[in-house]
Amino acid sequence: MKTSDLTKRQQAVLKFIRAFVQGEGRSPTLAEIAKGVGSSAVSTIHKHVQHLMDKGFLVRSHGKGNNLVVASAGEGEAQPRSARGEARPEGNPAVRIFPFCGDVAAGSPILPESRALPIEVPNSIHRQRDELFVLRVRGDSMIDDAILDGDLVVLQRKGEYRNGDRVVALIDREEVTLKEFRRDAKGVWLIPHNPELQPHCYAPQAIDIQGVLVGVMRSC
Repeated sequence: MKTSDLTKRQQAVLKFIRAFVQGEGRSPTLAEIAKGVGSSAVSTIHKHVQHLMDKGFLVRSHGKGNNLVVASAGEGEAQPRSARGEARPEGNPAVRIFPFCGDVAAGSPILPESRALPIEVPNSIHRQRDELFVLRVRGDSMIDDAILDGDLVVLQRKGEYRNGDRVVALIDREEVTLKEFRRDAKGVWLIPHNPELQPHCYAPQAIDIQGVLVGVMRSC
């Protein structure tokens, strides 16, 4: 598929994302895309972004936070896609199986892996990593990272977490939440990416990081 097959609005969104990534070295938030193309409706921009992902012009990649990247095909063309719809480089396995451990929601601790269900994760996300697991997001606290209610997030267990990582944290052994992680002299901050919500600071001993975000899979 070529960009000429897209609607004018989708072309404008794709052009803005491509220019933003080249200029800033990161993906724009939905709010930044909306402002960049002169729209006041973030929800509409999300739909355009989803259409561009469905058509192969954008893919999810690994890394911190916003991880939408422009597919690495020829200029004006979409990257080839597998039968399940994932963009993938030639010669790499389309998917691997990792444990699905339930929802990221208050009062719902992550399931032991022995009770988890298997789920396929595309190569564009797992990139041959190990120690991955999958959770379903509940709520809209990370909407500016294009992570929405019902999305599946892929996480990696590891021992060290850096400021700016998006993590799943267990708070006081009771509440599980997906937030941006930051540590300073006051303690550990868990920062939502929703302008209607406020960050909260916790004592380091109250926070147990379960995993760091490496990718997002749209669940519908």
